[in-house]
Amino acid sequence: MKTLKTTLLALLLTVTYSISKANLPNRSERLTMRYAISAYVDAFTHGKCAGLADVIDDSAKFSHTRGEKIISFSKNEILESLKNQQDVEQNCTTTARIVESTAKLVVYKVQMKYEKFSRINFVTMTDTGNGWKITNVSTVFS
Repeated sequence: MKTLKTTLLALLLTVTYSISKANLPNRSERLTMRYAISAYVDAFTHGKCAGLADVIDDSAKFSHTRGEKIISFSKNEILESLKNQQDVEQNCTTTARIVESTAKLVVYKVQMKYEKFSRINFVTMTDTGNGWKITNVSTVFS
């Protein structure tokens, strides 16, 4: 009886581990441009921040233009502010399209259209050799 319980427990743990790992993209998927932009959009639109820290380069710069004022943020500051928005669904329609693309660099225009204004993010990503990383985000409001 003890052997049966141990075997069932081991089987349950194996199944649980397999299911939890199935929800995470594999390493090669996390290195793609598509995964990086999806992680960005999911974080800022849907409050789903899983994987975002992995696709932002440590030296990334974020800037918001508000009128004539430019406010700059680091990777850590952005990630910290997103903790307060975890699982918060933005009331907007978000589109992402490539504005410019080369073999090693791509610029996406991510537009979040709210009822009375739009937030436009120009997201620059670079192929670092260790996957595509967000290196710069410039945001304007219109």
